[in-house]
Amino acid sequence: MQTFILFIGTIILVIGVKLIYDARIIVNKYFSVSNKNGAVMFLKVLGTLCAIAGAILISKNWGTII
Repeated sequence: MQTFILFIGTIILVIGVKLIYDARIIVNKYFSVSNKNGAVMFLKVLGTLCAIAGAILISKNWGTII
């Protein structure tokens, strides 16, 4: 079970980092909003929260595996 949670945490962390670095590309490709800067900021904040959640999951379960 700890390995599964570690895997999920890693995937959430990767998704968060991807949202942070490619937010403008994602907004231009998938969304047609008039306020692109607001959408980019929202995706970056969402990516930061995902990265933090993934890092917490990894750090809490890494000690139980070792």
